[in-house]
Amino acid sequence: MPGTASEKEVVVEDILPKTKEEDENKKDEEAVSEGKSKPKAKSTKRAQLTTSGLTIDEGTLRLQKNIYVVFVECETSGNVGFLARTMANFGLENLVLINPCELKDDAYYQAMHARNTVETAIICNDLKTFLEKYKIDFIIGSTGTPGGSYNLSRIPITPEELGEKIDPNNNIAILFGREGDGLTNAEIDMCDIIVSIPTDPRYPIMNITHAAAIIFYELFKNRNHFPVEGYEESTKIEKEYLLKDMEELINTLRIPDHKKHNGLKTFKSIINRAFITGREAHTLIGILRRLKMKIDDENNK
Repeated sequence: MPGTASEKEVVVEDILPKTKEEDENKKDEEAVSEGKSKPKAKSTKRAQLTTSGLTIDEGTLRLQKNIYVVFVECETSGNVGFLARTMANFGLENLVLINPCELKDDAYYQAMHARNTVETAIICNDLKTFLEKYKIDFIIGSTGTPGGSYNLSRIPITPEELGEKIDPNNNIAILFGREGDGLTNAEIDMCDIIVSIPTDPRYPIMNITHAAAIIFYELFKNRNHFPVEGYEESTKIEKEYLLKDMEELINTLRIPDHKKHNGLKTFKSIINRAFITGREAHTLIGILRRLKMKIDDENNK
């Protein structure tokens, strides 16, 4: 009978032991029915446990350690704090300030829990001194005004392409320019690669911390996919030897000096944007040297 079944279900429900969660819910309902305020939820350590339980792979740790975030001639000290805070989101601590403005209280206030990053920032008078002193292997420039085929130094890659190919074993400098004018052409020429974020051409310039967050995200989202054994990127020295051999080969050509300069600049741009491996660099060096020897032999006949 329907009535009997219903009574049996009620009896069974009352006999079954209640879980802790059900018991607490019942107490809450009773408290509400009596006009009492619902007790506050007890704090848990779930978030802390989740955070402390995370394991960071070795490649990520190397990348975090080897990246230097370089802010060139910042004009507003608050932006230093905002940048430090963004760095902390991705575990980055090496902040470099090149000829900065006076760091006021807002630099430390805006940094929040990344205050220590501002306090321990490396401060240098000029970019070249920093790059040499800290033995930077790979220099990445950021720009909101990429160039075309006639401005080789400003031909960019996207942050996603950078994240897929970057070598965490290198000492890496990521340059962010002045809030108003960005990086100069001379500073861009010092870079191995230029990264630019695709934006609406009507308003292409992003706030420095927004741009930094996008670049950092792309660097770390692929961290578990690198490196593949045997495909490590060529070192700074290997690329220097490669460029030196190409320059010697170009100098054997009977063309105007400005064309030699552009030829070498184009070759450097290709090499850096391709992220060639060490093995590929050695192969190219061997080919260039054989070509140079052949040309020298022909000229000596």
